[in-house]
Amino acid sequence: MCSENQTMVTEFLLLGFQSFVNFRAVIFTFILLAYVVIVVGNLLVVILVSSNYQLQVPMFYFLKHLALVDLLFTTNIVPKMLHVIWMRQGTITTTGCLIQYCIHSLSVCTQTLVLAAMSLDRYMAICQPLRYSTVMTSRLCIHLAFWCWAAGLFLSPSEFYLISQLKFCSSNVIDHFFCDLAPFIMLASAYKELVEWHDFIISLTLIFLPFLFIIVSYVCIFTAILKISTSSGRQKAFSTCSTHLVIVSTHCGLLVTVYVFTARGVPLPENKLKSLLYTVLTPFVNPLLYSIRNQEFRKAIRKLINGRKGK
Repeated sequence: MCSENQTMVTEFLLLGFQSFVNFRAVIFTFILLAYVVIVVGNLLVVILVSSNYQLQVPMFYFLKHLALVDLLFTTNIVPKMLHVIWMRQGTITTTGCLIQYCIHSLSVCTQTLVLAAMSLDRYMAICQPLRYSTVMTSRLCIHLAFWCWAAGLFLSPSEFYLISQLKFCSSNVIDHFFCDLAPFIMLASAYKELVEWHDFIISLTLIFLPFLFIIVSYVCIFTAILKISTSSGRQKAFSTCSTHLVIVSTHCGLLVTVYVFTARGVPLPENKLKSLLYTVLTPFVNPLLYSIRNQEFRKAIRKLINGRKGK
């Protein structure tokens, strides 16, 4: 409980990018345009994969779920971020802040698990091609997608409960553009260690272990590719997983940079820029990479455009 001379905080003040206030219009325009591309691009992925029979394969099935997670992830943060940037600061209720962080945590965990499921698909396609059709069935893909979402949804109630027990009695200023865990719980009066340990266990289980699985999968994939005798065969095999590898590298690289190599505490301007890149870059890149590099996806886009023109 708060002491007699303290008042319990009911809303927080998000400072946004105070160090870059002179570039407010540029940052706002960049993020707004990126958000429009993210929404349109990822909705296009969902629509194309759901409606095109040629894209009803495991790789695109998981890509559809990745697009849905990206939409949830960015929509949870970007609209409020745009308001904070334009107004130079913004307020958010304690409950709103808690909900925003829990959705953020759910999205990050589900993203990593979906990428791990996509790694399994690429491993089976390259390392176990004869067993691919019998193992990567639609039933298995549905189960994997379900557990990717269920794992993230399972952690949200426990995280919500633990953070809701924190008492905020002093400052209500969050030096960030959204309610990330470190600057949020730094303002709490007590029981912060329990939340941090819970977050560490969740990160270890639902982020680090899937990331480790992805690394092991690609070690096996590269080993199998190197054993292919012809250069054309190696190139063809690598091309089937290169797009996924770029997405995994972007996602995990930025995730590690923001949450591992940055010291916990008050976010520095550089750290907020890293968080901004993580928030915007990966959901922005994913649909663009598949639309540019994947032949089946390009055909589906052309078919959709030609169908519209024919009406």
